[in-house]
Amino acid sequence: MGSGYNQKNKQRTLAELAAMVPDGASIALGGSFLHRGPFGFVRELIRQGKRDLELIKQSPGYDVDILCRAGALRRVRAGIVAMEGNFGLAPWYRKAIERGEVELEEHACASLTAGLRAAAFGVPFQPCGGLHGSGLPELNGWKCIDDPYGSGQRTWVVPAVRPDFAVIQASEIDAQGNVRVSGTAHWDRIMSRAAGSVLVVAEKRVDSAVFEAQPESTLVPYFMVQAYALAPGSAWPGSCWPAYAIDYPAVEAYMDKNSELAAHLAAAPEAQEASHG
Repeated sequence: MGSGYNQKNKQRTLAELAAMVPDGASIALGGSFLHRGPFGFVRELIRQGKRDLELIKQSPGYDVDILCRAGALRRVRAGIVAMEGNFGLAPWYRKAIERGEVELEEHACASLTAGLRAAAFGVPFQPCGGLHGSGLPELNGWKCIDDPYGSGQRTWVVPAVRPDFAVIQASEIDAQGNVRVSGTAHWDRIMSRAAGSVLVVAEKRVDSAVFEAQPESTLVPYFMVQAYALAPGSAWPGSCWPAYAIDYPAVEAYMDKNSELAAHLAAAPEAQEASHG
């Protein structure tokens, strides 16, 4: 990591954090479906008019859907894509793929994880089980190799997936940039190790003594974090356990095909905070 990762003040506004992502960048987004995704950051990318982005995530939903709706994406590498719960599939994402507006590299969650692991481990590819009989290897041009140790078995190998940025919604962060999350980390850990840069949106900042008392709970250490923003509630309309649950009426309103994207963006907590700031 460059010396810039050790600067004393890593805190930025949410808008400044999103501005660090240039057009054409690839971003891996933390969380899963409607749970603890960096959705306020995603909305800020839309507000700033970002274009030609690539989204990388094993189980996106609202994030990939709203980015497709806004015309911000050129490419997606994803496993299962759904709004989950009561809402089914992601309609604007589906339209964008079917119309050829966005390119899709379709994965299983396990194969995308294998690609991220390859990048994290500094190797060109990673073996992945469970792909025999699937159409994904042929679809993506993946290779199958012999076991060099002579078992006679063959295994599919997935090329390294190295995002430019990993963006994580954290439960807590300290001033240095140490990160932890409550509950499951989903795929956030491997994303942070695979990406060129880690940006964090945190629900709250706590004293470093909290991390020192439980060092094993640190998901991402400070020296891997380039910058962070404090944006409480910004995983809306998703959840960030245990602080808040999914806002089901808000998701339902977003899913209304007659709804206005601008109205949805204006209703978001970070937009409300900015208007009252």
